[in-house]
Amino acid sequence: MKKIAIAGTGYVGLSNGLLLAQHNDVVALDIVPEKVEQLNRGISPIEDKEIEAYLPRLLKSSDDAAKASPGFRATLDKEEAYRGADFVVIATPTDYDPETNYFNTKSIEAVIRDVLEINPETVMVIKSTVPVGYVKRIKREFGIDNLLFSPEFLREGHALHDNLYPSRIIVGERSERAKVFAELLREGALKEEIPVLFTDSTEAEAIKLFANTYLAMRVAFFNELDSYAETHGLDTKQIIEGVGLDPRIGMHYNNPSFGYGGYCLPKDTKQLLANYAEIPNNMIRAIVDANRTRKDFIADQIISRLPRDEGGFPTGTVGIYRLVMKAGSDNFRSSAVQGIMKRLKAKGIDVIVYEPVLKEEKFFQSPVFRDLEAFKKRSDVIVANRMTDEIEEVREKVYTRDLYGKDS
Repeated sequence: MKKIAIAGTGYVGLSNGLLLAQHNDVVALDIVPEKVEQLNRGISPIEDKEIEAYLPRLLKSSDDAAKASPGFRATLDKEEAYRGADFVVIATPTDYDPETNYFNTKSIEAVIRDVLEINPETVMVIKSTVPVGYVKRIKREFGIDNLLFSPEFLREGHALHDNLYPSRIIVGERSERAKVFAELLREGALKEEIPVLFTDSTEAEAIKLFANTYLAMRVAFFNELDSYAETHGLDTKQIIEGVGLDPRIGMHYNNPSFGYGGYCLPKDTKQLLANYAEIPNNMIRAIVDANRTRKDFIADQIISRLPRDEGGFPTGTVGIYRLVMKAGSDNFRSSAVQGIMKRLKAKGIDVIVYEPVLKEEKFFQSPVFRDLEAFKKRSDVIVANRMTDEIEEVREKVYTRDLYGKDS
């Protein structure tokens, strides 16, 4: 059994913390008091079915918190988290900064400084997404060697599930400590046969960005197929099924959408494109551009469905049904439908939003509805990235490109 500190309790940190807490003493550090208090009551701050089930079961009682035994607890105290930890897993946010064309890694560096002050001998494992070459640079700048990178491959809303049943485990170092960390992840998983790959640090960083950019490319491809089919009045589903029957292509990850979005794909594709600044490329740039073009196309299609006034100008109200990206998620960071919404508003279209998880009364200056029936009545066109039973009765109002009733 190891003591493991987790810095950050978002999707990545919390799912890894609970995975590891099955067999290890895990202390999760966060800077938000309300979040820490919520976690220590066994209540998940994010919507994720497996996290909600595992957290109460693995939570250590106040009496057991100080004991070296398997389980999970959260704290605001850096000393409590880092002191005596065998591993510190860094899972802080690294949002993409459009000013610098790079991930903002300041939160990672702040954790590293704290850990070096409190427990300089521990092994730090970065789970946050970072630019290619980051670990090598930080090791050089800080004069340290006890830092490695292990890429994360998970879906929002299914984060713990994807750690319990991982497609692979990758650790960006070929060493004994890398093997120990990989075994900790494998030990917590329910899946039995898990491919494990040990690489150099920069290669591991590249794997994460290229993997997500490939997924974005596939989303963009089927979206452009759908744009062609819709423009020419063709049945998108028939075309996709015929294409997907080729086993080299397959019938997965092929459901048209308003564009790729969420926390990972938009920022990872832009970061990879920035890494190509001095390298000839066409495809990486095209993937980023295709997502922007798709949103332009979708916005125009929505406007074409609105009623017109006597002068032929669009009137009426567009209702945005849910801002979240995926079923079972409460996160709408960088969701594609936000891009559609902004385009509609820029053209003077009246827009309202139905989003029950939103506490604010307005979102981008548009009224937020929590009464679904009132929302349906007010909307002339309802925009839904994914179709649900809630809006089935007003299907004639709904604009969606969802063919399969699934996220991907």
